[in-house]
Amino acid sequence: MQFQVPQFIEVEDKIFGPFTFRQFVYIAGGLGAAYLLSRILPLFIAAPLVLVVAALAAALAFLKLNGRPFISALEHGFFYFVRAKLYLWSNKRKAKPAVMLKEGEEEKSLVYVPRLSDSKLHDLAWSLDIKERLAEGEASEQAHFDTLAPVRTAREAMRK
Repeated sequence: MQFQVPQFIEVEDKIFGPFTFRQFVYIAGGLGAAYLLSRILPLFIAAPLVLVVAALAAALAFLKLNGRPFISALEHGFFYFVRAKLYLWSNKRKAKPAVMLKEGEEEKSLVYVPRLSDSKLHDLAWSLDIKERLAEGEASEQAHFDTLAPVRTAREAMRK
């Protein structure tokens, strides 16, 4: 037994001429509201309101945003403005008050900047020089031992 599987389920049926039932309701409601506005209000007030109502009815009937009906965009926008919002991160930086420095007083840096003293710089240069000689095979056994043994300062290395 074979069954016919309906196709194009998502396409609404055209009931009133080229309009679906939903489009017909939006257009009929827009025309009815425009008629009531034009009959109740004076022309200079009713004309802009009639244009707004007609534009809204046309948008509801025919406009699609990202493949979705305009009514869903209105609904999402309404709930966005009405519902409470959850903010997970707020970057509020407080401005520090200005401080006047006295003469001869230096401003302290907020970031640590390491500075090499002469002895540390000398130790580093000596260590690199010895390791370079070891790699080339020119250094003696004592220099090889000195690079493997911990040397704390250049002065201690000179005493040995």
